[in-house]
Amino acid sequence: MRTDSSPGTLPAREHLPAGDAGTPVLDVVIPVHNEEKDLPPCVRRLHEHLARTFPYAFRITIADNASTDTTPLVAARLAAEIPEVGTVRLELKGRGRALRTVWSASDAPVLAYMDVDLSTDLNALLPLVAPLISGHSDLAIGSRLARASRVVRGPKREFISRAYNLILRGSLQARFSDAQCGFKAIRRDVAQALLPLVEDTGWFFDTELLVLAERAGLRIHEVPVDWVDDPDSTVHIVRTATEDLKGVWRVGKALATGSLPLDRLARPFGDDPRDRELTDVPHGLARQLVGFCVVGGLSTLFYLLLYSAFRQAVGPQTANALALLVSAVANTAANRRLTFGVRGRGGAVRHQAQGLVVFGIGLALTSGSLAALNAAGDSPAHSTELAVLIAANLAATVLRFLLFRAWVFPDRTEPGPLPEVTAPGPSPEVTAPGPLPEVTAPAPPPTPYTWPHQATTHPHGTEATTRLQAAEATTRLHGTETTDATARPRPARPYSTDPGDTR
Repeated sequence: MRTDSSPGTLPAREHLPAGDAGTPVLDVVIPVHNEEKDLPPCVRRLHEHLARTFPYAFRITIADNASTDTTPLVAARLAAEIPEVGTVRLELKGRGRALRTVWSASDAPVLAYMDVDLSTDLNALLPLVAPLISGHSDLAIGSRLARASRVVRGPKREFISRAYNLILRGSLQARFSDAQCGFKAIRRDVAQALLPLVEDTGWFFDTELLVLAERAGLRIHEVPVDWVDDPDSTVHIVRTATEDLKGVWRVGKALATGSLPLDRLARPFGDDPRDRELTDVPHGLARQLVGFCVVGGLSTLFYLLLYSAFRQAVGPQTANALALLVSAVANTAANRRLTFGVRGRGGAVRHQAQGLVVFGIGLALTSGSLAALNAAGDSPAHSTELAVLIAANLAATVLRFLLFRAWVFPDRTEPGPLPEVTAPGPSPEVTAPGPLPEVTAPAPPPTPYTWPHQATTHPHGTEATTRLQAAEATTRLHGTETTDATARPRPARPYSTDPGDTR
């Protein structure tokens, strides 16, 4: 898993400024591979819908994934014909690779994508991006499995979709309802922080992005959609399912070992500035209390089982010390990861050493209780010993939690106002109160790509796609250089980041 993210947390969400006719607010990406027939009606229909209903400036970007038919030529013609349309050519396949490439380079504050078949009703597009524009949510997804959704598809695909989402819920504790619907959006500041952590470049890209966002505490908005299955879909179900299961295993392993710095993606508790001015409010106290109680209950059961087993061979004091020592190590490790959210191996030895000090306090309490019991009567019953030990452990629990919170795992982050940073662009965009993590994007092309926002203003009010001179355009097709009167020039291998990926 990638961990190359700069330290720090995401700034508070803010409503995007209104009335800006410069940079497009929305960039809709359409990943395609050999879609020469479906691409023109898709782009024209989407453009007509956005021009008629979307109240902000927008852009449509065609991301060509190493097509071997005339898709590059068709995309170039559409870009030359429609000012709001741009195109990017990638020499390697992969929907995730295409989205990462375009999203990493786009200047629009809201980024979206949809499948070229337009199976999803476009009336859901504005409800999809509205929570991101308003600052309410970080990501938004269309859901075919919501109660209000209306879906037309065969029983085979219905079964596969529901089974896959059940696997995600059972293995990765995902709470979103539909991971693979090709209808999603994300705020650019979130994408810049999240994309460096996403490893997959294919169909599992969506799932990995959503799982990491959810585990980081980001807000995911779901929109019920009307969806009609495309009978001509070229998705290879068996191969895709296999890759997805491998991705589930990889992400689950990374989350279990704590190798992902998801704490760096945390939002402030509240986006209202007044929430960050509150004092004397322990951060995350309620969640930590619940986690500590759960871990403590399981540790107590584990301790009692160990004590009963050791008691068969040694005396009560020795059995108590051994059981408490083993359970204390397990308790510290569990609280470190689950209760206080400390990930990675850094400081683990120190935390265990401090945990042993806390164990010493618990040992003193429980041993003192046993000594008092033995002094009160000769050979007390085993059930009496257990009752005394339970009472002593409960008494030590409160002190243990306080020591863990204040000494072993203190919250060293001090929330406060951070310097404002204005996102780049020709006009004001989202203003963030803190530095954003560095983006580890694919390598830039040898020849600079001209993004659509660098062109002249079109009648809709946005700086639209560059309309390059058609006579100079060349497109890489079937491995040869083909000159076309409507094609657009682009580098031979822009953004190729994974030469070993043959998909």
